[in-house]
Amino acid sequence: MAAAASMAARSRALVASRRRMGGPPRLLVVSCDARTADAYCSLAAKILGPPTTFNAAKLKVEFAGEELRPPFPRAYTLTHCDLTANLTLGVMSSEQLRKSTLQRDDVVAEWKETAGEMTLQVHCFVSGANLLQELAAGFRYYVFSKELPLVLKAVVHGDAALFADRPELMEAKVWVHFHSSSRKYNRLECWGPLWEAATTTRRNHHLLELDQLQSAITKKKTIFNALLALLL
Repeated sequence: MAAAASMAARSRALVASRRRMGGPPRLLVVSCDARTADAYCSLAAKILGPPTTFNAAKLKVEFAGEELRPPFPRAYTLTHCDLTANLTLGVMSSEQLRKSTLQRDDVVAEWKETAGEMTLQVHCFVSGANLLQELAAGFRYYVFSKELPLVLKAVVHGDAALFADRPELMEAKVWVHFHSSSRKYNRLECWGPLWEAATTTRRNHHLLELDQLQSAITKKKTIFNALLALLL
């Protein structure tokens, strides 16, 4: 309670300071209501614009090892450059994936047989032990969710030869692992068959629409606490 009161006091001071300076509001969003925090995170993701449209010209495909086509089942890593919007898809064997050095924003996908069926297991690293990362976990979860169809399109386009040889893989179910130290965002979601997951943006039923989110922000009873939606 003391910590919450202290954070609320700091938040009020921040708002008062911004008013005195006459500057525009900053995208520093904090709330001690979990539902409101979710609303802010989703709104922050929306502010960044609609899901990115896949552009094959910006995709670079790199096959690891000496083999032109890694053995199946295989794995993928997708790296995104914020400055150029270029994508790099790494195609490799599962063993090579284990030896790879990954960046925090990389998305990993791996073909695995589950209950006798081939599935595509996708891994997104939402947050770790770092406190600042944890504060932005909600925002990162929504951004990963919004951009996941782009990731899957990159896989389908970049490894087109595989899908030409095995078109049945487009029917494989996509399982998305969101890794986080937060219970709420450490979750496993089924996005359905690959062909569908790559062409639609999944929206969780509990997310509010944009106009509802904007309305929530204007409510005076919202109490500031600790969530930095655009920190990282």
